[in-house]
Order: sequence, then C-alpha cells, then structure tokens
Amino acid sequence: MSTLPNRHQPDTLHPNSVAVHAGNTNTEGGPIRTPIVMANSYLLPEDPSTINWSGTDVPLYTRNSGINQLGLQTRLAALEGAEDAVVLASGVAALHAVFFTTLRTGDHAIVTNIGYVALRRLLEQLLPEKYGVEATFVDTSNLDAVRAAIRPNTKLIHTEVIANPTTRVADVEALARIAHDAHALLSVDSTFTPPGILRPLEHGADIVVHSLTKYINGHGDAMGGAVLGRSELIAPVRADAMVDVGGVISPFNAWLIMRGSVTLPLRLRQHVASAQRVAELLAAHPAVARVDYPGLPGHPQHSTAQRLFHDGFGPGAMIAFAVRGTPQDQNEFVARLHMITSAVSLGHDESLIVQVSTSEPHTVHFPAPYQETGLLRLSVGIEDTEDILTDLRQALDGYASDHRL
Repeated sequence: MSTLPNRHQPDTLHPNSVAVHAGNTNTEGGPIRTPIVMANSYLLPEDPSTINWSGTDVPLYTRNSGINQLGLQTRLAALEGAEDAVVLASGVAALHAVFFTTLRTGDHAIVTNIGYVALRRLLEQLLPEKYGVEATFVDTSNLDAVRAAIRPNTKLIHTEVIANPTTRVADVEALARIAHDAHALLSVDSTFTPPGILRPLEHGADIVVHSLTKYINGHGDAMGGAVLGRSELIAPVRADAMVDVGGVISPFNAWLIMRGSVTLPLRLRQHVASAQRVAELLAAHPAVARVDYPGLPGHPQHSTAQRLFHDGFGPGAMIAFAVRGTPQDQNEFVARLHMITSAVSLGHDESLIVQVSTSEPHTVHFPAPYQETGLLRLSVGIEDTEDILTDLRQALDGYASDHRL
C-alpha cells in the first residue's frame, strides 16, 4: 500500500494530483489553499540590513514576488517538468521577456512565420527597429527551411507547437536538434498544448512560454503569462523582465489562475474528445471548404502530431476551417451559431469562434483557400459534445441550404 507523499514534493505525484496540490502553502492551523494576499509589500525582519532589495526568493514587494505568484510558479514548474518558472502579466509579456533576455543587438532569431499577431510585431518591428535584433520568419514545420535560415549570429529559434491560427504542427524534437547544433536556444510557445497534451522541455526545448489566460486558467476571467525552463535561463527573466521592466502579474490574477489550473487535466480530456468529433463533422460537411485539425488523417503534419502527442490527450482542441464562399460569408456563418460564442481568446470552458481576416499580414503564408477567405478559429470548449455538434450542424445545414451547396 502506498502512502501519499508530502504535497510540497509534487514530483512524486501524478499530473492530476500535481494540479491539485503543487504550490499550496500550508501552515498548521492555516488555510489548506493559498488565499489571495492583496498586499503590495510584506513585513520586513527586525534587522533588514542584509536584505537584497531586488531579491525574489521571499515575499518582499509584489513586483519582486508575492505569495500568490510564488505558489503559481511552483505549480506550473511541477506541471511542466521545469526547474523554474516566472509568471507575468500576460502571454505577450512572457514572449517579450524571452526575447528581451535572450537576444542582444546584432543577434539573429528564426521565428515561425505563422503565429500570434503580437509575436510578429515584436520581432519584425519593435525589437529590430529599437534594438537591432535580426529575425527571419520561416515555416518551422519545414526543417530544411529552418536549417537554411541559420546564421553565425543565430541565438534563438522560436516556434509555436501548434501554430495560431492554422494548427500547423512543429516537430519540437527536430527543431531542438537544429538549434543546439547551431549553439542556439529553442523557445516554444505551448499555449495550444498545455501540460497534459505536451511538455516541450522533455522533447528538447530550452524555454516554454504559455499564455496562462487560455487553457491553464480555463475560465475566461484572468490574464497572465509564464516562462519556464532551466534555472539559469529563467533567472534573467525574473530579474530583468519581471523586476526591472515590471511585467508582474497581479495577486488576484495569480490566485484565479491557480484556482483554474486545478481542473486542467480534467478539462483537457473533454476539450480534446469533443474536438476530434467536431473536426470529423466539419471535414464531412459539404459547406466546409477546408478544415485543419492535427487529429485528422488529412492534416499536413498528422504523422508528426501522432508521434509528438502520443502520450497525452491528443493534439489539442483548436480547429481552423472555412466555409465555402467569401470572407464576408465566414461571419454570416458565425451569426448562425446559437451556443458557440463569437469572441476572441481560446481555451475557455465555453466554445469560442472568431474569424481571422485576410488583412492580417501572416495570411500570405496560410494554405489555400484561407488566403482568399480568411479562416474561422474554433476553440472547442467543455460543453456537452452533442450540444456543440448540434449547434455546428444546424448552422452548416442552414448555410448550405441558403447557398445551395
């Protein structure tokens, strides 16, 4: 008979238990869950003369660290299998933190050419114009293209495991080998593939980024970001991007995300189970011009997805598709949905759909017909699967009838 290990040693627990116990601060007679500590400063010791005023290991000033930030960092590191983690104000703050601390003037980065819009602006405009960082945008699923983009000054390769919004899949293990052969780092945005689906550090990545706003929080009510990896890589993120740039998460948001993360493994099972059936429905319907979901055999990187996600819950719950017609017709279709919500963001408990228009600069890299029509990005929620399918089916059938498809 096994005994339950100490909750402060989550490496001995299974993922479901880690999501419940890791990062809780417990004292005798105190709360069993870390409460919200809405303080911007903490009581100093009687003799503060030896304090490092920029220290982050104990609560001192909330820009440096607070009770809720520390607990959330501990939980995320345990879930991701990382030595260390830093939580920040948003996913974009986390991206900026990685580039701000790993790249210097004259350095070169190779970046996915399909990804979150803010990623493009950071590395195509802001960092090159202000700090002289060079960036080459490539299809990171094309390993030959990545190798060809390597330069002597390449310091970083950055990709999304599943690209936002097309669902293109990157081979993390192969990219890690290319990066390390070039004496560069591999950073991976794993927002679409949170722990339970993939732990990129186990596949060779050096740094993992999450928008905590999405799946890890899971309830659409808080914003945050995280950077995870080896201690020597995370230390400058904490000191420079969190303390000195000040991209700190609020205690309330940290508490909300900590609470939401408890159910992450359970939510992912429902997300992914529904997503596979939704993708199959879309692929079979005559009103749909194209659908991309890594769990479908026709997906361009289906074999990579099978190899990469074989130990998890499958290839996530994000689907890209377009109905037959014009860009305007995509929004006409969305207006026919009754339960699925038309809104930005993803990874919420409710299913969300948004049109990515053809005006976005990276749409030139989208597969046909998305370049002409734009695409619909569907984040499959945790509602009953049959309700999601019914809503999509009635919208598709009505659209097909009206457009004589």
